[in-house]
Amino acid sequence: MLFDNLQNKQIQKGKQESQFNTETMLPISEIKDGYCILKDGGIRAILRADGINLDLKNFDEIQTIIEQYKRFLNGLEFPLQFLIRNTYLDLREYLQYVSRNINQLDPWALKQQGQSYLSFLEDINMKQGLIFVKEFYVVVPYYVNEQDTDQIKKPWRSKFMDTLNAKDDVETIVSRYRNFVKGQKMLNTRIALIQEGLAGLGIRTTQLNTKDVISLLFSVYNPLLDSTQAQREEK
Repeated sequence: MLFDNLQNKQIQKGKQESQFNTETMLPISEIKDGYCILKDGGIRAILRADGINLDLKNFDEIQTIIEQYKRFLNGLEFPLQFLIRNTYLDLREYLQYVSRNINQLDPWALKQQGQSYLSFLEDINMKQGLIFVKEFYVVVPYYVNEQDTDQIKKPWRSKFMDTLNAKDDVETIVSRYRNFVKGQKMLNTRIALIQEGLAGLGIRTTQLNTKDVISLLFSVYNPLLDSTQAQREEK
């Protein structure tokens, strides 16, 4: 089994530590294969979705999209969470691409134009806030007991307290892993259903991998630190 090598000493040490640290307050136990495994045994998958610019649509097209979206939501038998984030446009990779290709330009006048363009982009990148983009995410859930709707309808305060009181003993960890194997199959079915439904609206979705999930969670829980780190890497 995956967690057979855990030692009881490590578990006992964890129990003696403060009950209300940052890790305890987070509902996530671990991230495996791009899935968030919660402390209560639930699983979440995160999809990144493209947006639709309704300003480029006429009235009839907008009404059609809205009606299709209503039918899509009404046809679901499980809840969804939609996350919209405003983030500054990160031009670092594009700046590196432009910088690598400027020296290959010929003649000299074209190279000078390339340098001016690079300086313009660097100035924009230094003034974070001039350009920002919206990011859209869809969180697809799986609950420990799908037949029991009490967990789904449970107030968020109760769920939060359950998270604080969760204890990661060996039995809990092994049970969580077994539930992950079972829940992953149902989640994959739901993900396919969501992607097909949104594709009918012209919205392309991709599931986040483990690295992308960690990056998203880090930026959500540490917005200022994430911005500072980006500036430090840029230097």
